[in-house]
Amino acid sequence: MTLPNLETLAQRANQGDAQALETLVANIQDQVHRLALRMLADPVQAEDVTQDILIRVITKLSTYRGDSAFRTWVYRVATNHLLTTVKRSQAETMLSFDVFAADLEAGLVDENQKAPEDHILLNELRIGCTMAMLLCLDRAHRIAYILGDVFELDQGEAVAILDISKDLYRQRLSRARKKVTEFTARSCGLAGAQGACTCPKRLPAAIELGRVPPTPSALTADSPDYASVRKMALTTEAALVAAKLQRATGPLKAQKNFAAELERIVSLGN
Repeated sequence: MTLPNLETLAQRANQGDAQALETLVANIQDQVHRLALRMLADPVQAEDVTQDILIRVITKLSTYRGDSAFRTWVYRVATNHLLTTVKRSQAETMLSFDVFAADLEAGLVDENQKAPEDHILLNELRIGCTMAMLLCLDRAHRIAYILGDVFELDQGEAVAILDISKDLYRQRLSRARKKVTEFTARSCGLAGAQGACTCPKRLPAAIELGRVPPTPSALTADSPDYASVRKMALTTEAALVAAKLQRATGPLKAQKNFAAELERIVSLGN
Protein backbone atom coordinates (compact mmCIF):
# COMPACT_ATOMS: atom_id res chain seq x y z
CA MET A 1 0.00 0.00 0.00
CA THR A 2 1.35 3.43 -0.96
CA LEU A 3 1.42 5.82 1.95
CA PRO A 4 0.12 9.35 1.32
CA ASN A 5 2.70 12.10 0.98
CA LEU A 6 2.27 14.14 4.13
CA GLU A 7 3.98 17.20 2.69
CA THR A 8 1.57 17.24 -0.25
CA LEU A 9 -1.42 16.73 2.05
CA ALA A 10 -0.22 19.61 4.25
CA GLN A 11 0.06 21.89 1.25
CA ARG A 12 -3.42 20.99 0.04
CA ALA A 13 -4.86 21.37 3.55
CA ASN A 14 -3.27 24.83 3.77
CA GLN A 15 -5.11 25.71 0.58
CA GLY A 16 -8.46 24.85 2.18
CA ASP A 17 -8.86 21.22 1.07
CA ALA A 18 -10.98 19.74 3.89
CA GLN A 19 -10.53 16.15 2.70
CA ALA A 20 -6.75 16.57 2.64
CA LEU A 21 -6.85 17.93 6.20
CA GLU A 22 -8.91 14.98 7.43
CA THR A 23 -6.55 12.53 5.73
CA LEU A 24 -3.55 14.35 7.16
CA VAL A 25 -4.87 14.13 10.72
CA ALA A 26 -5.75 10.46 10.25
CA ASN A 27 -2.16 9.76 9.19
CA ILE A 28 -0.43 11.57 12.04
CA GLN A 29 -2.72 10.84 14.99
CA ASP A 30 -1.01 7.55 15.91
CA GLN A 31 2.41 9.22 15.73
CA VAL A 32 1.25 11.96 18.12
CA HIS A 33 -0.59 9.55 20.41
CA ARG A 34 2.38 7.22 20.77
CA LEU A 35 4.63 10.12 21.74
CA ALA A 36 2.11 11.47 24.25
CA LEU A 37 1.56 8.04 25.78
CA ARG A 38 5.28 7.30 26.12
CA MET A 39 5.86 10.71 27.71
CA LEU A 40 2.91 10.56 30.12
CA ALA A 41 2.32 6.82 30.73
CA ASP A 42 -1.38 7.62 31.26
CA PRO A 43 -3.80 6.51 28.52
CA VAL A 44 -6.57 8.94 29.52
CA GLN A 45 -4.28 11.96 29.76
CA ALA A 46 -2.45 10.92 26.58
CA GLU A 47 -5.73 10.86 24.65
CA ASP A 48 -6.66 14.36 25.81
CA VAL A 49 -3.18 15.69 25.08
CA THR A 50 -3.17 14.06 21.63
CA GLN A 51 -6.32 15.99 20.74
CA ASP A 52 -4.79 19.23 22.03
CA ILE A 53 -1.65 18.65 19.96
CA LEU A 54 -3.60 17.83 16.80
CA ILE A 55 -5.59 21.05 17.23
CA ARG A 56 -2.28 22.92 17.52
CA VAL A 57 -1.03 21.21 14.36
CA ILE A 58 -4.13 22.33 12.48
CA THR A 59 -4.02 25.91 13.76
CA LYS A 60 -0.27 26.21 13.09
CA LEU A 61 -0.38 24.46 9.72
CA SER A 62 0.14 27.71 7.80
CA THR A 63 3.56 28.08 9.52
CA TYR A 64 4.86 24.83 8.02
CA ARG A 65 7.25 25.90 5.25
CA GLY A 66 8.58 22.52 4.19
CA ASP A 67 12.06 23.15 5.64
CA SER A 68 11.87 19.71 7.29
CA ALA A 69 9.86 16.55 6.80
CA PHE A 70 6.26 17.05 7.93
CA ARG A 71 6.69 14.23 10.46
CA THR A 72 9.59 16.13 12.03
CA TRP A 73 7.53 19.31 12.21
CA VAL A 74 4.63 17.47 13.87
CA TYR A 75 6.99 15.97 16.45
CA ARG A 76 8.34 19.46 17.12
CA VAL A 77 4.85 20.86 17.75
CA ALA A 78 4.00 17.86 19.94
CA THR A 79 7.25 18.02 21.90
CA ASN A 80 6.93 21.74 22.59
CA HIS A 81 3.43 21.17 23.95
CA LEU A 82 4.46 18.20 26.10
CA LEU A 83 7.47 20.02 27.55
CA THR A 84 5.98 23.45 28.15
CA THR A 85 2.21 23.16 28.49
CA VAL A 86 1.14 19.80 29.90
CA LYS A 87 1.03 19.81 33.71
CA ARG A 88 2.99 17.19 35.60
CA SER A 89 0.87 14.49 37.22
CA GLN A 90 1.33 13.63 40.89
CA ALA A 91 2.83 10.26 39.96
CA GLU A 92 5.33 11.91 37.65
CA THR A 93 6.32 14.50 40.24
CA MET A 94 6.93 11.92 42.98
CA LEU A 95 8.61 9.14 40.98
CA SER A 96 12.33 8.39 40.92
CA PHE A 97 14.24 5.23 40.08
CA ASP A 98 14.83 4.54 43.79
CA VAL A 99 11.16 5.09 44.66
CA PHE A 100 10.02 2.97 41.72
CA ALA A 101 12.39 0.13 42.64
CA ALA A 102 11.21 0.16 46.26
CA ASP A 103 7.58 0.11 45.15
CA LEU A 104 8.19 -2.86 42.86
CA GLU A 105 10.07 -4.85 45.48
CA ALA A 106 7.50 -4.13 48.20
CA GLY A 107 4.79 -5.72 46.05
CA LEU A 108 6.54 -8.99 45.23
CA VAL A 109 5.18 -12.33 46.41
CA ASP A 110 7.26 -15.43 46.95
CA GLU A 111 7.68 -18.18 44.39
CA ASN A 112 4.74 -20.22 45.77
CA GLN A 113 2.30 -17.31 45.51
CA LYS A 114 3.27 -15.98 42.11
CA ALA A 115 0.63 -15.52 39.43
CA PRO A 116 -0.10 -18.31 36.95
CA GLU A 117 1.20 -17.92 33.42
CA ASP A 118 -1.61 -15.62 32.31
CA HIS A 119 0.34 -14.11 29.46
CA ILE A 120 -2.29 -11.48 28.65
CA LEU A 121 -2.26 -9.95 32.12
CA LEU A 122 1.50 -10.40 32.40
CA ASN A 123 1.86 -8.49 29.14
CA GLU A 124 -0.37 -5.67 30.39
CA LEU A 125 1.83 -5.44 33.48
CA ARG A 126 5.04 -5.56 31.45
CA ILE A 127 3.98 -2.73 29.13
CA GLY A 128 2.62 -0.57 31.94
CA CYS A 129 5.84 -0.98 33.92
CA THR A 130 7.95 -0.26 30.85
CA MET A 131 6.19 3.06 30.29
CA ALA A 132 6.01 4.07 33.97
CA MET A 133 9.76 3.53 34.29
CA LEU A 134 10.46 6.50 32.03
CA LEU A 135 8.58 8.82 34.41
CA CYS A 136 11.66 8.50 36.63
CA LEU A 137 13.51 10.68 34.10
CA ASP A 138 12.86 14.41 34.00
CA ARG A 139 11.05 15.48 30.87
CA ALA A 140 14.11 16.81 29.03
CA HIS A 141 15.97 13.52 29.41
CA ARG A 142 12.80 11.46 28.88
CA ILE A 143 12.02 13.01 25.51
CA ALA A 144 15.64 12.58 24.38
CA TYR A 145 15.52 8.91 25.36
CA ILE A 146 12.16 8.32 23.68
CA LEU A 147 13.21 9.94 20.41
CA GLY A 148 16.66 8.33 20.36
CA ASP A 149 16.34 4.86 21.89
CA VAL A 150 12.60 4.08 21.73
CA PHE A 151 11.63 5.66 18.39
CA GLU A 152 15.17 5.26 17.01
CA LEU A 153 15.17 8.61 15.21
CA ASP A 154 18.54 9.67 13.85
CA GLN A 155 20.40 12.42 15.64
CA GLY A 156 19.73 15.04 12.98
CA GLU A 157 15.97 14.62 13.21
CA ALA A 158 15.96 14.49 17.02
CA VAL A 159 18.01 17.69 17.23
CA ALA A 160 15.66 19.41 14.77
CA ILE A 161 12.64 18.34 16.84
CA LEU A 162 14.10 19.48 20.15
CA ASP A 163 15.84 22.58 18.77
CA ILE A 164 18.97 21.97 20.84
CA SER A 165 22.63 21.45 19.94
CA LYS A 166 23.97 18.04 18.96
CA ASP A 167 26.26 18.03 21.99
CA LEU A 168 23.42 18.72 24.41
CA TYR A 169 21.23 16.06 22.79
CA ARG A 170 24.02 13.47 22.99
CA GLN A 171 24.62 14.32 26.65
CA ARG A 172 20.94 13.99 27.55
CA LEU A 173 20.51 10.75 25.62
CA SER A 174 23.65 9.26 27.14
CA ARG A 175 22.63 10.14 30.71
CA ALA A 176 19.08 8.87 30.21
CA ARG A 177 20.26 5.66 28.56
CA LYS A 178 22.68 4.98 31.43
CA LYS A 179 19.97 5.45 34.07
CA VAL A 180 17.39 3.30 32.25
CA THR A 181 19.92 0.55 31.50
CA GLU A 182 21.19 0.43 35.09
CA PHE A 183 17.69 0.39 36.56
CA THR A 184 16.49 -2.31 34.16
CA ALA A 185 19.48 -4.53 34.92
CA ARG A 186 19.04 -4.06 38.67
CA SER A 187 15.26 -4.34 38.96
CA CYS A 188 13.73 -6.08 35.93
CA GLY A 189 13.67 -9.87 35.95
CA LEU A 190 13.04 -9.91 32.22
CA ALA A 191 16.42 -8.28 31.68
CA GLY A 192 18.37 -10.88 33.64
CA ALA A 193 18.57 -13.13 36.66
CA GLN A 194 19.76 -10.33 38.96
CA GLY A 195 16.58 -8.32 38.39
CA ALA A 196 14.61 -8.30 41.64
CA CYS A 197 11.14 -7.95 40.09
CA THR A 198 9.49 -10.53 37.86
CA CYS A 199 6.08 -10.05 36.30
CA PRO A 200 4.56 -13.24 37.82
CA LYS A 201 5.72 -12.19 41.32
CA ARG A 202 4.49 -8.62 40.83
CA LEU A 203 1.14 -9.33 39.15
CA PRO A 204 -0.94 -10.16 42.30
CA ALA A 205 -0.08 -6.79 43.91
CA ALA A 206 -0.53 -4.94 40.62
CA ILE A 207 -4.05 -6.37 40.26
CA GLU A 208 -4.91 -5.49 43.86
CA LEU A 209 -3.64 -1.92 43.38
CA GLY A 210 -5.57 -1.49 40.13
CA ARG A 211 -2.44 -1.03 38.04
CA VAL A 212 -3.47 -3.73 35.59
CA PRO A 213 -6.80 -3.37 33.76
CA PRO A 214 -9.37 -6.09 34.54
CA THR A 215 -9.71 -6.75 30.83
CA PRO A 216 -7.02 -6.51 28.12
CA SER A 217 -6.53 -2.98 26.83
CA ALA A 218 -7.19 -2.31 23.16
CA LEU A 219 -4.02 -0.21 23.23
CA THR A 220 -1.88 -3.32 23.63
CA ALA A 221 -3.77 -5.55 21.19
CA ASP A 222 -0.95 -5.32 18.63
CA SER A 223 1.90 -5.51 21.13
CA PRO A 224 4.40 -8.37 21.14
CA ASP A 225 3.21 -11.13 23.47
CA TYR A 226 4.81 -11.80 26.83
CA ALA A 227 6.43 -15.10 25.88
CA SER A 228 8.14 -13.69 22.78
CA VAL A 229 9.40 -10.64 24.69
CA ARG A 230 10.80 -12.85 27.45
CA LYS A 231 12.55 -14.99 24.83
CA MET A 232 13.92 -11.88 23.11
CA ALA A 233 15.27 -10.52 26.40
CA LEU A 234 17.01 -13.81 27.20
CA THR A 235 18.83 -13.78 23.86
CA THR A 236 19.80 -10.09 23.83
CA GLU A 237 23.13 -8.85 25.16
CA ALA A 238 22.90 -6.95 28.42
CA ALA A 239 23.85 -3.54 27.02
CA LEU A 240 20.93 -3.59 24.55
CA VAL A 241 18.15 -5.32 26.48
CA ALA A 242 16.79 -2.19 28.21
CA ALA A 243 16.21 -0.36 24.94
CA LYS A 244 14.73 -3.45 23.28
CA LEU A 245 12.29 -3.91 26.16
CA GLN A 246 11.28 -0.25 25.86
CA ARG A 247 10.59 -0.70 22.13
CA ALA A 248 8.55 -3.88 22.65
CA THR A 249 5.28 -2.07 23.34
CA GLY A 250 3.78 -2.32 19.86
CA PRO A 251 2.31 0.62 17.91
CA LEU A 252 0.08 1.88 20.77
CA LYS A 253 -2.44 3.17 18.23
CA ALA A 254 -4.95 5.82 19.19
CA GLN A 255 -8.32 4.29 20.02
CA LYS A 256 -10.21 7.44 19.04
CA ASN A 257 -10.94 8.78 15.56
CA PHE A 258 -9.38 12.18 16.05
CA ALA A 259 -9.86 13.15 12.41
CA ALA A 260 -13.64 12.92 12.75
CA GLU A 261 -13.63 14.57 16.18
CA LEU A 262 -11.54 17.52 15.02
CA GLU A 263 -13.72 17.98 11.95
CA ARG A 264 -16.70 18.28 14.32
CA ILE A 265 -14.87 20.79 16.54
CA VAL A 266 -13.77 22.88 13.58
CA SER A 267 -17.33 22.82 12.17
CA LEU A 268 -18.74 24.05 15.49
CA GLY A 269 -16.25 26.91 15.48
CA ASN A 270 -17.25 28.12 12.03
